Amino acid sequence: MSAPLVSVVIIGRNEGERLERCLRSVFAMRPPGGELEVIYVDSDSRDGSPERARAMGAEVLVVRPERPTAALGRNAGWRRARGTFVLFLDGDTILDANFVADSLAEFENPRVAVVWGHRREIRPQDSFYNRVLDLDWISPAGVSDYCGGDALMRRAVLEEVGGYDETLIAGEEPEMCRRMRGRGYLILHVDRPMTGHDLAMTRWGQYWRRATRTGYAYAEVSSRFRGTDLPFWEYEARRNRSRGGMLLLCLAAGLLGSAAWRKPWPLAGVLAVYLLLAARTAVKLRWKSRDAVTLFLYGLHSHVQQIPILIGQWQYWRDRRAGRRRQLIEYKGAQP
Repeated sequence: MSAPLVSVVIIGRNEGERLERCLRSVFAMRPPGGELEVIYVDSDSRDGSPERARAMGAEVLVVRPERPTAALGRNAGWRRARGTFVLFLDGDTILDANFVADSLAEFENPRVAVVWGHRREIRPQDSFYNRVLDLDWISPAGVSDYCGGDALMRRAVLEEVGGYDETLIAGEEPEMCRRMRGRGYLILHVDRPMTGHDLAMTRWGQYWRRATRTGYAYAEVSSRFRGTDLPFWEYEARRNRSRGGMLLLCLAAGLLGSAAWRKPWPLAGVLAVYLLLAARTAVKLRWKSRDAVTLFLYGLHSHVQQIPILIGQWQYWRDRRAGRRRQLIEYKGAQP
């Protein structure tokens, strides 16, 4: 049997109905012009996800590591896969029917290692968090520094760089892309739909954990490439320490001032500054949306998140000094 042109590797953990929806979208894609294989890698789910995937026609791998990471699941999938190109998907996404067929031509350039398109939230109306974080996925098309979890990759380059780093609990795709770029390859963001995503975020605690995970990744990944010819995320990590620290100090000063004088004005003044910063950011990012309210909320998010991101960086450095290995930071619950 000839090797398939495209292998689809889906990773998941307790995705339930979200996984079924993802698999239906994969099997319904426009044929890419060659054989297709679909592999689902399950990270020890307790909701019957492997059985669901197997019943729908996917090959199923189950990994039961002591320290589960997305990188471990993706590596297990692409190493089992036989395709010339590997499409990675998270189990909570829906694939656009035309993305793969339309994107394969980009690999005619031998320097292109990764092609990724637009990911958007499928239920932005379900919560404030979904609505705001939907704009996080919007970025300009063209050559980029890295991709997210959903991407179409050249298998030969995956083999060349050794795949994802399984020790990372977050930031594994950007870290691998940095290693690819270090070898002269390109990460290409194309202006076409790729996936719909189900963030399923309804609580502040979920938002906080997601942001701390980002901070943890900033600190861990940037520390690996510090002092190299191609540093990565060093600017973002340093900028967060500056912005997050200032916002945290201002908030603390407002709270202490209001408590000391028994007046609301110090805290109200700090909150007013936060709102002005949010409005300024909304104006700068108006290319992302025409909805003024959503833009303002997104501007507020862009500043508020700096505090948990900063705390995530602190957590990494605390763990590193103590010699601890952090477990996966999960923010999403199981789906029935």
